[in-house]
Amino acid sequence: MTNATRTVDVKAFIDAQRFSLSQWVILILCFCIVTADGYDAAAIGFIAPALTQDWGIPRTELGVVMSAALVGLGLGSVLGGPIADRIGRKSVLVVSVACFGVWTLIAANSHTVFSLTVFRLLTGLGLGAAMPNTVALMSEYAPERLRSMTVNVMYCGFSVGLIVGGAASAWLIPHVGWQSILVIGGAVPIFLSFVLLVFLPESVQFLAVRHGTREKIERILKRIAPHASLENCHFVASSASASKATGRAALALILSRDYRARTFLLWTAYFTSLIVYYLLTNWMPTLFRDLGFSTEHSMLIASLFPLGGLIGNPVTGWLMDRVNANRTIVYAYVLVAVLVVLIGQSVGNELALGVLIFLCGALATSASTSLSAYAAQIYPTEGRSTGVAWMQGVGRFGGVAGSFAGAALLGLGWHLGDVFTLLAVPALISAASIFSINQNKLVELETQS
Repeated sequence: MTNATRTVDVKAFIDAQRFSLSQWVILILCFCIVTADGYDAAAIGFIAPALTQDWGIPRTELGVVMSAALVGLGLGSVLGGPIADRIGRKSVLVVSVACFGVWTLIAANSHTVFSLTVFRLLTGLGLGAAMPNTVALMSEYAPERLRSMTVNVMYCGFSVGLIVGGAASAWLIPHVGWQSILVIGGAVPIFLSFVLLVFLPESVQFLAVRHGTREKIERILKRIAPHASLENCHFVASSASASKATGRAALALILSRDYRARTFLLWTAYFTSLIVYYLLTNWMPTLFRDLGFSTEHSMLIASLFPLGGLIGNPVTGWLMDRVNANRTIVYAYVLVAVLVVLIGQSVGNELALGVLIFLCGALATSASTSLSAYAAQIYPTEGRSTGVAWMQGVGRFGGVAGSFAGAALLGLGWHLGDVFTLLAVPALISAASIFSINQNKLVELETQS
């Protein structure tokens, strides 16, 4: 066999290389996307106390505003994933980042709850399309031995976005006004979209299942391994071969007999996970203010939650790569259930409250983040964006439920301790769902043997 006919599996090639400067660039760009996404997704939570005061509206009315972006996130996810599996990750990422930047900037000029709700819905479409494709792209450029940790480190950007938003809100809102938070949340992604257009490569695994892309793949892989001999090679993506042979569409693939049970269990786990996550991130500042804290103090204490995620994400990703991905996520959710109950009993002790919120943020953030990395491992390349996207899309409605639940519980007079204790239930449902995925895999292996 001559070099002209040598076949190179792009996935195996990337797995065999050291993590290169080119992959660091991709990680940094994806990190920036997730940071902007985290900031914009939680922007309403940051400005909620100021909005209720400025517009003279009851806080329960903000439930629909907070949920609008999450509805858009769900729709953007289920649409953006399949589109990216057809036309490419990069194109969808550039457009979606620009989209949520533009609509966030426009939302800064809102004067009514209705207009802000519409603009947040449109913002959510861009946010929803960006996240699953960022996960898919990063997972396809990370070597298998580092994949979960790399995706989780990338997802630290979401916590960074929350922390930056919380810290910026504590100073900017009292001095400049709530509109400044949305202006920043719009301008930065618009600039980032141009950077992505220039520097972000397309997924080589996506290109490998398309015709006429050999030269593009060669250039990208040369940046990862400059000394590799790749001239006149035939590039393939081994994980795509089975489904490509049957011609199944990406959505049909993730709902096929081989993947159906895992898909529904992933959806359930992510749905209940985001009930916990978004109820806390959207309503914690308001809950702390109800306890008597100032707006600035409420923002800073609430920022301990995403700060914990900065520690939890890489640690959880390392454990997934080194120990067992399924078991790591299950244990994380069980510990979240324990911590929210403890927080509910620690309302009178500010030091204990801060420590427990930090630990809860570390585990709750890393658990929900790890589901995206876990889903990216389950599906083959031509169904990867769709699999992650539909999990995130269905899960976002858990975020909607969490936002509305927060508004309803506050309307009923529930306090921080009561709300946190209740959240143990969805955390345990997430743990049980992920545990069942592992049991389902064991049953499949026994059947095959």
